[in-house]
Amino acid sequence: MKLNLRQIEVFRAVMTTGSISGASQLLFVSQPAISRLLSHTEQRVEFPLFERIKGRLYPTPEAKKLFHEVESVYQAVQRVNELAADLSKNRSGILNIVSSPSVGQMLIPEALALFRASHPEVKLTFQCLGHAYLKERVLSRQADLGIIITAMEHPNLDVTPLCQNRLVCVLPYNHELTRRATLTLADLRPYPLISYEKDTPFGIMVSALYKAHDETLAPAIEVGSPQNAASLVHMGAGVALIDEFSVRCWSSNSQLVVRPLANAPVFQANLVHTRFEPVSQLTQAFIVQLQTLVRQQGFGMPELPAKQPALASPGKKAPQAITQG
Repeated sequence: MKLNLRQIEVFRAVMTTGSISGASQLLFVSQPAISRLLSHTEQRVEFPLFERIKGRLYPTPEAKKLFHEVESVYQAVQRVNELAADLSKNRSGILNIVSSPSVGQMLIPEALALFRASHPEVKLTFQCLGHAYLKERVLSRQADLGIIITAMEHPNLDVTPLCQNRLVCVLPYNHELTRRATLTLADLRPYPLISYEKDTPFGIMVSALYKAHDETLAPAIEVGSPQNAASLVHMGAGVALIDEFSVRCWSSNSQLVVRPLANAPVFQANLVHTRFEPVSQLTQAFIVQLQTLVRQQGFGMPELPAKQPALASPGKKAPQAITQG
């Protein structure tokens, strides 16, 4: 019942083009050969892949499910081909970076631009991903390094502190609370709160904060990220608690005002990579660039673990808060 690579290739070609003739042109094979191989494939899997109605092919539900897995295989093959092409061109290396959206809006692009200036021969890839997808990319070795704004745990991952920051309160520019230098959770009670889905890292963090201060968390709107929250504040939908990294994404003429939050929790951004493989020299060079940049921007760690000197560097103490507007 096993399918060989040629059968998978023909099946994908028919699914992609929608016809025997289209698959024939795509693969540069005669139509009778495509028909025969498709028929053999259906015999091998023991269920029909297509319904033939008035000379046209319509994929069965089983074929659609199979096609989803076939596409995953082809994406993996494409990555292998891209790597082979890069190696054949004698590139000095490839660096694949993923990050959470908060640091991915400005901090990581800035670090990549600086790194690119000193390593012009290196090919770079970069994506912003949610917590679960980022973990999957690093575990599957599709990314050399992940930078995440919250905690991450897995027995196959090493998580190294990068820097610290705090939650701050974001207000519309004309909000009455902008007259106060520092805010408390009690100050926010009368106003619509834009918070986060309860099972997300930020949602868990905000819930714990409200519980620790004996305050009732009653969001008017729940969103998936600090960027979504900031957009809604900009539209006048309410107030929000976001991280300082996201604050840095806005220009100085933004119509948003940031105020420190009393007793705001300190949390750290982390570097994430696979535990059982050595960190490449390219990755270490990028980490040094990133550590330098976060120190220059006023973030830092009071003390970093000494187990991996290449991944750790002492920096300034984290700022208490950012005041903007």
